[in-house]
Amino acid sequence: MATEVITPKIVAPKIYDTLILSDLHLGADMSRAREALRVLRENQYRRLILLGDIFADLNFGRLKKEHWKFLGFIRKLSNPKRNVEVVWVEGNHDHGLAPIMSHLVGVRVYQEYQWHYQGLRHTAVHGHQFDGFVVSNVHVSYLFGTLLYLQLQKWDSKNKTVTRFLDRLGTRWQRLSTKVADGALAHARRHQVARVFCGHTHAAMHKHERGIDYFNCGAWVDALPTYITVGEEGVQIHEYIERSGDFHPGEERNDFEPADFAGEAELLEDSEYEGVGR
Repeated sequence: MATEVITPKIVAPKIYDTLILSDLHLGADMSRAREALRVLRENQYRRLILLGDIFADLNFGRLKKEHWKFLGFIRKLSNPKRNVEVVWVEGNHDHGLAPIMSHLVGVRVYQEYQWHYQGLRHTAVHGHQFDGFVVSNVHVSYLFGTLLYLQLQKWDSKNKTVTRFLDRLGTRWQRLSTKVADGALAHARRHQVARVFCGHTHAAMHKHERGIDYFNCGAWVDALPTYITVGEEGVQIHEYIERSGDFHPGEERNDFEPADFAGEAELLEDSEYEGVGR
């Protein structure tokens, strides 16, 4: 009796149209740059949108080794041979970095970025534009929202419990998630957009209103970082799953000189990019 040979089905890897992450805050002690880099390496996508506040502030002296590695990956990913469109949308913490970023990592910086997918118009804007306090109090926001926040992280415990609590408390107290969502939805209606994506609030969120979908992709300074994908299955908010060996804020790090950036980018092997953008 002949034995039937069953050939296993080969499942094609999932390729997203777009992957979005925001609020990495490179230079801050709480930045989860190592984990964010892992997400970018392990997924396949045709477009990457860095949706603002990728830096904590303009002081590059705060950047650590894993922060420079993240930038090295972005620079190599932006090479046209990779077939990935890399988009940087400016956030309030990134303000003034457009010329630097264009030169440093070879990507164009936008105030707002629009694209079409599956017949729908999409737009990505950081979201601080809908935060009245930040818009009206730029200097106060920088002093207390950036410098004091960065210093507090250094005083905080290993797990940054106090800083994270204050971050969440500030978002709730200002009703920031609601304000940004409402502002983004109104902006989308004016510009006939079907899906609008923001960051800024550090809180992942989805809201549907009058035929328009608003998504917030959360942040990479939280204990539960999140990111967004847009693909054939629609828009999905993903929560990063902790792995053994992940960096936890408060651990010792080795400083990494900016002068080493060029060499570090070249150390990334092509195998790390296999399938990305295909």
